[in-house]
Formats: sequence, structure tokens, C-alpha cells
Amino acid sequence: MSAPLTEEEFSQHLNTKFQVQIDDQQEVDLELTSVKEYFPRESEQAGMERFSVFFTGPPNNYLPQRAYRFKHDQMGEFDIFLVPISGDANGFHYEAVFNYFKNKSEPPVVAGG
Repeated sequence: MSAPLTEEEFSQHLNTKFQVQIDDQQEVDLELTSVKEYFPRESEQAGMERFSVFFTGPPNNYLPQRAYRFKHDQMGEFDIFLVPISGDANGFHYEAVFNYFKNKSEPPVVAGG
């Protein structure tokens, strides 16, 4: 079972490692480095969950933009769409954007940008 993919849930796991399935035989660890909330403007639709999560991965393993299977000790397994945003000597940096209607009874377990 997967945890709900909410800003609150990700925020509880800052600075922890997520295993990302690259292909059938290879995984890479990404560290959750930041969670950023988006505040809606008056002109935007109400009732939306909007936030981004940011990860850093190793400098020797670039992940192209696409959906990946993530695994985490507490959050379980889920798929999210990952976008590379920069790279430096410390590694590659990635963002996943979440934008969906809130449903208090059942948040999504699969979401993405």
C-alpha cells in the first residue's frame, strides 16, 4: 500500500532516500531535498492540491524526463513524472509537480506533472 502523495506526506520525508527504478535491472537513489507549496491566486480554481517536490541524484546517473517507479521505506511504491532541472558537481536535480483536485477521502497514489 502506498501513502497518499500529498505535500504534507512528502514534507515528513525530507532528506530521505527514494529508490527509483530506471529499468528492469537498475535502480538509483534520489534524496528528497525540498517540498514547495503553491498558493492559489483568486482567479484559479479552488480545491486543488498544488506543490512540487525536488530531488538530488548522483552526478554519474542522469535521468531523462519521464515517469518513474519510486520506492520509499515509509511511503511505499508509486509512479511520478520526473523532470531534470539542473546539474552540478554534487549531482543532478529533479522536480516533480503535483496538481490535482483534493479529495479528503482518497488522495491519489499516482500523480505527476
